[in-house]
Amino acid sequence: MRKLLRALLISFLFTFSLGIYFTNRLMYMKKKDEHFIVMREKEAGRFDPDRFDSLSKREVTIASAFGYPIKALLVEPHESNRYVIISHGVTETKINSIKYMNLFLERGFNAIIYDHRRHGESGGKTTSFGHYEKFDLKAVTDWLRRAKGPDLLLGIHGESMGAATMLLYAGMLEDGADFYIADCPFSDLKEQVSYQLEKDFKMVPKLLIPIADIILRVRDKYSIRNVSPISVIQNIKHPILFIHSEHDDFILPTMTKELYEQKQGPKMLYLAANGKHAQSYNENPKDYERVIDEFLLKYVEQS
Repeated sequence: MRKLLRALLISFLFTFSLGIYFTNRLMYMKKKDEHFIVMREKEAGRFDPDRFDSLSKREVTIASAFGYPIKALLVEPHESNRYVIISHGVTETKINSIKYMNLFLERGFNAIIYDHRRHGESGGKTTSFGHYEKFDLKAVTDWLRRAKGPDLLLGIHGESMGAATMLLYAGMLEDGADFYIADCPFSDLKEQVSYQLEKDFKMVPKLLIPIADIILRVRDKYSIRNVSPISVIQNIKHPILFIHSEHDDFILPTMTKELYEQKQGPKMLYLAANGKHAQSYNENPKDYERVIDEFLLKYVEQS
């Protein structure tokens, strides 16, 4: 009996330690160096500092409901009521959003780019993969609508975690934008974490995830099970353009296909032929822009 109890205790302590380790990886995922992001985007020709500096813009600080500042840039080269908010992916900053911003500036939109909590210049101690971030996106959206008035035409573009955040925001009965572009979102965080555990760590997630979820509830006050865009996608009535690379092996394209299938009402799907995770625009710029133009013409320009 003592040997059995000892074995059970050792097994529990081992699983608990793994739970602490993996919740640390979620909450404090290592971010990319900000200088690296700037240099990467410059060298790829996606960020031109001179062009960026010439734009009419101003820094904005928006209060998060959780007590920290959200740092944003309001970019307004056009006398227009057309705006787009860009929501970046995990480990990135608003510098990574500039390429998408430029795409919309060329189409007559003004833009807000901002740093998610715990990223760039914004506050916040942990990353929650959309749970807390969706409320920050609500804060940004509400601020813009107050600042620009009721006649605003608003779109939101999100990449990876930023796309999941956008769908979670829209799906919590907000639907606060006129259109959405979801580039390589996960459909369910529990399924995504399970996939990563099996793929990268060769671990069976059935036992670890429930333990890790309990630990996460204690440490960061939310459940992995609640970070599930597919569970709220039916609440989004406005048009969504879903984008994913066919060769993405980090967040599988089947997740976007499932979201597309579950979405009711106006929608489009574009599966990029080239590139891996979050590389659809970088590797297929002409097709990416063509599909956005088709989407805008079909669902935005005609409204």
